[in-house]
Amino acid sequence: MAKKAMIEREKKRQALVDRFAKKRAALKEIINDQDKPMEERFRASLKLAKLPRNSSATRLHNRCQLTGRPHAYYRKLKVSRIMLRELGSSGQAPGVVKSSW
Repeated sequence: MAKKAMIEREKKRQALVDRFAKKRAALKEIINDQDKPMEERFRASLKLAKLPRNSSATRLHNRCQLTGRPHAYYRKLKVSRIMLRELGSSGQAPGVVKSSW
């Protein structure tokens, strides 16, 4: 159960990041523009702080799409090393051959 909850949590975070990406970028541009008056940059900073915390891209974590495991994650395949091994052993991962020495 907890594994599915973590996967769902990451999906919700990704949706928030996608939804607020343009607004966050616009506010950050105002904040970093030294030509703008200090008051305007401060207002933009306050607006940025009021956005949902999980709408920041730094809150996202790489997790296995099958188990929710956060460690030993292969980005291209979006699975953990354990699931890659299981998928390879069962023949479900194309191009992966079980080997031993």
